[in-house]
Amino acid sequence: MDMRETRISGEYFFEGRIMKARVDEVRLPNGKQASREVCEHVGGVGVLPIDRDGNIILVRQFRYPFDTETLEMPAGKMDHGPENAEECGVRELAEETGCTAGRIVPLGAMYPSPGFLTEVTYLFAALDLTEGETHPDEDEFVETVRLPIAEVERLIAEDRLRDAKTIAAMYRARLKNLF
Repeated sequence: MDMRETRISGEYFFEGRIMKARVDEVRLPNGKQASREVCEHVGGVGVLPIDRDGNIILVRQFRYPFDTETLEMPAGKMDHGPENAEECGVRELAEETGCTAGRIVPLGAMYPSPGFLTEVTYLFAALDLTEGETHPDEDEFVETVRLPIAEVERLIAEDRLRDAKTIAAMYRARLKNLF
């Protein structure tokens, strides 16, 4: 069965710096029509830093939409002009943790919420780390947190670490035998 939906029309109702939102009318595979709300996003990266001692370097930061602090791997949006996903990841790693990686391992890409969001998040592991000074964006306030791999996995299992990109990267890094 062909499950493709065909766009008939669409209208933007918000255009911001990192995202646009629109409502589309589509034709369904059975010929009927439906509405689809779509949030177009610039895309992002997440980098899972793994140090030589078997620790994961995470960042703690306040996330306004949830009104809480989260633990996440360093990450950012692909909104700094022409750079590929790996370059963006290297930049975000340095900004948020002060680390540079001797080796970057691609962990694939993920769709954070494919029902309405066009964002693609590219995942990487950073190995053979050299530590330096952080230099976050001026509107970014992060605290670096270094935890053993088993502790990060425990936080995920206990539903205390909820960031999807971090959970996906941990799983993919394990599948690639990076720890």
